[in-house]
Amino acid sequence: MSHCKFEQPRHGSLAFLPRKRAARHRGRCKSFPKDNAANPPHLTAFLAYKAGMTHVVRDLDRPGSKAHKKEIVEAVTVIEAPAMVIVGVVGYVQTPRGMRALTSVWAEHLSDEVKRRFYKNWYRSKKKAYTKYASKYSTDSGKEITRDLERIKKYSSVVRVIAHTQMSKLKLGQKKAHIMEIQVNGGTIAQKVDWAREHFEKTISVGDVFEKDEMIDVIGVTKGHGVTGVTARWGTKKLPRKTHRGLRKVACIGAWHPARVMYSVARAGQDGYHHRTEPNKKIYRIGKGEDASNASTEFDLTEKRITPLGGFPHYGVVNEDFVIIKGSCVGVKKRVLTLRKSLRVHTKRSALENVNLKFIDTSSKFGHGRFQTIKEKKAFMGTLKKDLTEA
Repeated sequence: MSHCKFEQPRHGSLAFLPRKRAARHRGRCKSFPKDNAANPPHLTAFLAYKAGMTHVVRDLDRPGSKAHKKEIVEAVTVIEAPAMVIVGVVGYVQTPRGMRALTSVWAEHLSDEVKRRFYKNWYRSKKKAYTKYASKYSTDSGKEITRDLERIKKYSSVVRVIAHTQMSKLKLGQKKAHIMEIQVNGGTIAQKVDWAREHFEKTISVGDVFEKDEMIDVIGVTKGHGVTGVTARWGTKKLPRKTHRGLRKVACIGAWHPARVMYSVARAGQDGYHHRTEPNKKIYRIGKGEDASNASTEFDLTEKRITPLGGFPHYGVVNEDFVIIKGSCVGVKKRVLTLRKSLRVHTKRSALENVNLKFIDTSSKFGHGRFQTIKEKKAFMGTLKKDLTEA
């Protein structure tokens, strides 16, 4: 073993250079899962919003592990995922220089939520986006629309739908919808286009795209920390206490020659708000928003919803469909995340394990929560002064 005075691993990874602010706020799918024509047409990604974290109790099913058939406590992330609306379809053709968009076909009616995305200043605009395009459906019985769809069927090798989120279903204070292209996998090209056309102006829920125990990838932008020094940004060792002019620095930033600073030397700068893809997140539950007991289990029959007492900190109440994934994920609360089907074929036992939750914690996340429901709290605390109404 070498002495660290002479040899040691470098501080921080160079794999993600440059460490600068992400160009886009929404996580971008740079690739989609491999297509298999034997499957029926289906979507491969979904947009959702990070609500917060809690913990669950479950029995571990992992033969050979010391914790096999024992109860374990795991941290989980709750991601709210209201149904998305499909408003268009795009066909791509393969060229020697990669994929090229052939043509796009949009639905006849677009909501104001998605129209806001096309304007920089909505309230001062004329709000006329896509009014001319919509008239194509009424002229010549939609002949032009049919022609474009037939072109996609004939020439395209990849079909993607244009879908947007429903911001009105969330209490985020934002009215402008997030919009993305989602690849359609399964079936022939004609079947994909027909499937997309049938779903114009219709909603797709997160349960239609993913299923319980599936491994997914989470794509998003990490929490921003602004400009930080080398100690926080790269994890370099602090200098001795008596160092002149500060100790959270790098003492030597390179040799005399070459007479410039190498790219690999740790420097101060932007930390966080980076675009990242986190693979292999296991789905523990896909809950329905309208279900009054969407946080109950076979072992915990208490009727309770997934929102903890007092709401998720910095988020609020989860009223729509949601996904519970194992562990943490990128981003702050309210951050839009792209959930994508995994690119890999999973063979590990932990990936194929059938998870059966015994308990989901819904106690308050402000301080040390003791009660799972309001009813339980009232039964324990009794009648309080604030509960008494003046006669």
